[in-house]
Amino acid sequence: MFQPRPRQAQVLQYRGGYMGVAAVPGSGKTATLCALAGQLLNNAPLQDGQEILIVTLVNSAVANFARQVSDFVKHEGFLPGWGYRVRTLHSLANEIVRSRATAARVDDDVNIVDERESSAILATAVDSWMRRQPDAADAWLGRDFLEKPHYRSNHWRNTVIESARNFIKRAKDELRTPEQLAQQLARSRQELSLAQMCIDIYDDYERALAYRGALDFADLIRLALTTLRDNPDYLAALQHKYPYILEDEAQDSSRSQEAILRLLVGQGGNWVRMGDPNQAIYETFTTADPKYLRDFIHAAGVERRELPNSGRSTASIQQLANHLIDWSLAHPLIRIRDRQPLSLPHILPTPAGDPQPNPPDNPVAILLCPDAMSAEREAHFVAANCARWLADHPTDTAAILVARNTRGTEIVRVLRAMGLPYVENLNSASSTRAVVGSLAYMLRYLADPKNAQRLGDVYRVWRRDDRDDSAAAAAVDALVKDLRRIKQVEDLVAPRLRDWLDDNLQGEKHVGARNRLASFREQIASWMRAADMPIDQLVLSLAGDIFRDANDIATAHMIALHLAQLQKQQPQMRLPDFAEELYEIARNKRKFRAWGDEEARFDPDAHKGKVTVTTLHKAKGLEWDYVAIVSVNNYDFPSAEPRDSYIGEKWYIRDELNLPEEALAQLDSLCHGTPYREGFASLDARIDYAAERLRLLYVGITRARKSLCISWNTGRRNSQSEATPLRALRVFWDAEMCRRVQ
Repeated sequence: MFQPRPRQAQVLQYRGGYMGVAAVPGSGKTATLCALAGQLLNNAPLQDGQEILIVTLVNSAVANFARQVSDFVKHEGFLPGWGYRVRTLHSLANEIVRSRATAARVDDDVNIVDERESSAILATAVDSWMRRQPDAADAWLGRDFLEKPHYRSNHWRNTVIESARNFIKRAKDELRTPEQLAQQLARSRQELSLAQMCIDIYDDYERALAYRGALDFADLIRLALTTLRDNPDYLAALQHKYPYILEDEAQDSSRSQEAILRLLVGQGGNWVRMGDPNQAIYETFTTADPKYLRDFIHAAGVERRELPNSGRSTASIQQLANHLIDWSLAHPLIRIRDRQPLSLPHILPTPAGDPQPNPPDNPVAILLCPDAMSAEREAHFVAANCARWLADHPTDTAAILVARNTRGTEIVRVLRAMGLPYVENLNSASSTRAVVGSLAYMLRYLADPKNAQRLGDVYRVWRRDDRDDSAAAAAVDALVKDLRRIKQVEDLVAPRLRDWLDDNLQGEKHVGARNRLASFREQIASWMRAADMPIDQLVLSLAGDIFRDANDIATAHMIALHLAQLQKQQPQMRLPDFAEELYEIARNKRKFRAWGDEEARFDPDAHKGKVTVTTLHKAKGLEWDYVAIVSVNNYDFPSAEPRDSYIGEKWYIRDELNLPEEALAQLDSLCHGTPYREGFASLDARIDYAAERLRLLYVGITRARKSLCISWNTGRRNSQSEATPLRALRVFWDAEMCRRVQ
């Protein structure tokens, strides 16, 4: 049974009103919140039909909360499931909207599209807008890219999609429709071309949703908020139903999400908000902002509590994390300091006699690498360190944390080459991506069968079983080069007047290659005949010809089902669209889980003796005995200094502008009447991004129990340098180790 620490016991003294709880990593906030729910069930004067509402961030946390609260109430002699309700904020919003569908002006059977389908609908709206505005890129592309079609068709499109996505999410958070924004733009005296672009796309996107009778996740929040505001009797009924609201992960709330809960709580209500502003790492992807929780905690009339004790890490790792907080509070750049990227409390060890004592301290188990390494060398370095740790501690857990999925893929490649046991917790497993990539190459060729480059790609896929034989792989490489140089692909795949085989592969020494290409020609003819089949049947037909492994074939079946569902949702999709979908999955830019991939809730302790490779974002809420954080350079962790570079600033856009942020600034200008000045939003975005990356580094450090290694690399162009916060930590730790020796 839960035995509270002194600071947890203070939280459990809560009886009513507003309370804000700042909880450090590993402080047991979930257990504390569940215990509080159970205590309220036992002691609070709940009437018939009333429930304690527990709101959390993600679905996986719902099951965890429900289980822990159920265990508590059973121990106290109550019936599990009685008197409390656990919901994500989106599922709560869904219930509100559907219960008042008429008031919300939606159909009873309205469909809620997920992020994947929403992205596909948005991409279609962007493509439509780009056809109407073929010259729109001229105002934004850098001089060197104006005459390069690839940047117009691909890179510009990606920038427009990202800009429109962020614009639409923010607009819905502001409760603004396309029509309202268009009217405000018409009244504006400013030139706001990005806002015009995004409003046009927003309008097309909303029409597409309406045609499907669908809503997206942002609509749920928007409609739930307006439904509560416009229906006071219904709001009063919900306020009576939920006399206590307990909110977890409150640092990830947006303005609209906070507004919904504030309405449900009502005047004089009971609201507990628990979270860690230092672990707010989703601002880049959502409209969340940790300032809402910080402001709540420090507001007048709010009872403030802290959960500073954590038994997760050694004292040295805690000391390093605390120094990062202190350094950020005195950050060299005042603009970052003013953003409060990290804030108190410090992490404290657990008190004596605690059931979760801190691991024995071992200062030498912290390694902050000063060396400038190439990305390849760094990958081998951290892999070797993990191997040594697991050799000495075979029942421990270990992880390599990366800032980007693509870096994780590179790390996995090195682990595999070294023969180290590993498990991936990326968007999809490398084995899955290999199957997806092979099918993507096949579909891309069938969509453009006269393309010699893609013909070479397909030949390599067809001979994929030879990749582990060095001699056979070299022969494949040689033929692929020849195929990519063919001027008329028809001369090989469907010869009439001339046959490429006769012109290029005569003589005894070419017999083997000629026979293989003759078979390849027959195979292509078979694939071309199958190209008109429904997409799922086509994928299964291709898979039967190129895969032998049972797991690969099972993955292909999942891909076929995935694409068939896409076609059902978007009947206009054709082979190039399906190929692009698979290409994005293969590049780890889109989630896809096949048979054998890990479930959404990852358990590090289920993989003892193996190296987990995961992103820093996915590592939140998890912990390992040994943790290596890689690529802590001034690209992945910039500090808004002149030498830094930024993921949001695309090299092909003029004047180092961050167009998605500039579009949001133009939206703010429309919504709030503020003047728009080009470039200022891009500069502000650097500050916000640097602040978020500081929090991301803090999250990474606090994943480690016993040992921590942080390293950096010089990037693809050998131009990156050590991140400023890593250098500050290294200087501090070197001085600390010298002090301890003395």
